[in-house]
Amino acid sequence: MPRFGKPPFDRLICLRIPAAKLLSSAIRATPALLSHLDNLTHSLVGLFLARSGLKRFTPHGTAILVLAANAPDADVISWLWGRPTWLHWHRNITHSLAGAPVMALLSVAAVALFARKDKVRWQAAFWIALVGVASHVLLDLTNVYGMRLLLPFSGHWSHLDLTPVVDLTIWGILLLGVIAPWFSRLVGSEIGEKNPNRGKAGWAVAALLLLTGYDYTRSVFHARAVNMVGDRLYRKLAPRRAAAFPSANPLVWRGIAEMSFGYADMPVDLRTSFHPEDAVFYYKPPRTPATYAAMQTYPFQMLLEFVQYPLWIIQPDIDPEKGNTGGSRIELMDLRFGTPMASGFSATALVDRNNQVHESTFGLGQVKVR
Repeated sequence: MPRFGKPPFDRLICLRIPAAKLLSSAIRATPALLSHLDNLTHSLVGLFLARSGLKRFTPHGTAILVLAANAPDADVISWLWGRPTWLHWHRNITHSLAGAPVMALLSVAAVALFARKDKVRWQAAFWIALVGVASHVLLDLTNVYGMRLLLPFSGHWSHLDLTPVVDLTIWGILLLGVIAPWFSRLVGSEIGEKNPNRGKAGWAVAALLLLTGYDYTRSVFHARAVNMVGDRLYRKLAPRRAAAFPSANPLVWRGIAEMSFGYADMPVDLRTSFHPEDAVFYYKPPRTPATYAAMQTYPFQMLLEFVQYPLWIIQPDIDPEKGNTGGSRIELMDLRFGTPMASGFSATALVDRNNQVHESTFGLGQVKVR
């Protein structure tokens, strides 16, 4: 088995090429640059909720549901204040149970403000808007990013890890719900029917049911993958916790097992036998004064609020001209979104030999294995 360096500076301890390729495919499907389930998905779910019958409860029901299904992502405005601030406020109070009624009310108010004809029925409009907001929260809960449902009472992150941040199968299901009614109307026009709403309600319900069934199927596969990872020993130790993160293929997952000394990172293919010996190990370095100095900076504080599988990487600070400066390069990353070779969400600090931080940054890298 090849070795690279010595703990705690190990990046890869054991690596087999076939496993690395499969692990690479699992990670590539979850890009760190995409921070939330795309708003096209949320919009189409809101549209299908309206078509399924909810729009009948109030004038402008479709507009209310589509807007409410996107309303929690209003936190995107925090990007204007920089990436660390965005990381703190994204999927914050707007995605919480306490914030849902507020987002629903604001959605109704926004539509009512521009509705010149057929005034909205506020009570009915509020309830269907709440359904729209709930659809957003549920969709975001299924993916690996997660949210803080219990704010402002608790900052605990909840995530089911069932789907990638962007899932092409979900797009396909929703696209079916859009195209099928159009095709049905096309066929109807050929035989003389003139109903413009032909098939819309039925296909909307079908798309929503297919989406629910797809997520349920993924939950079954996910549970199986987590059990496979958690039931094995790694370096003769049982894991403290085990996780399985999704890829585009519901049968292929990325398994993470956490032990006292570090993490085991492995591909889990439910179509074949499980080989924990193919795991890649990442060691947890001991905390140093330089590490604690980096933790006091704003980018690290914001990432520490978010990170679920933290990995610290400590390296000597090498200047191209002066060589080893005696300082350290400190990096914190979340293993959900990458590896030490392609870290995705990460904070990096340059700390001198006196433990003074000279630079601290936050990055959103493309998740891939080089």
